[in-house]
Amino acid sequence: MNGASVHLRGLWKKQGKESGALRIAVVGGGCSGLQYQMDLVEGPRDRDIMVTSNGVDVVIDPKSALFVSGSELDYSDDLQQGGFKVSNPNAVVTCSCGESFAA
Repeated sequence: MNGASVHLRGLWKKQGKESGALRIAVVGGGCSGLQYQMDLVEGPRDRDIMVTSNGVDVVIDPKSALFVSGSELDYSDDLQQGGFKVSNPNAVVTCSCGESFAA
């Protein structure tokens, strides 16, 4: 999550904030049935799980945590395939866009 943490800190700075948290959720949709949803938030909600990695707080609801346990998040600024990339050991099928999976 090193590249992702650097990029996230830059996003918070652009928003005039010192810090915050990255919310990761798994929602229905995409070509493979499930997709990731990410948002910058102030902090955890009631019942959220919070993990700190490379100085970034990541919050996730308990249901989504079942799908992403053990996942790694990275960021690439590659022109063709840049953005946040999730490496999820629980995904049994992923689509070519990398944004959708089945578990």
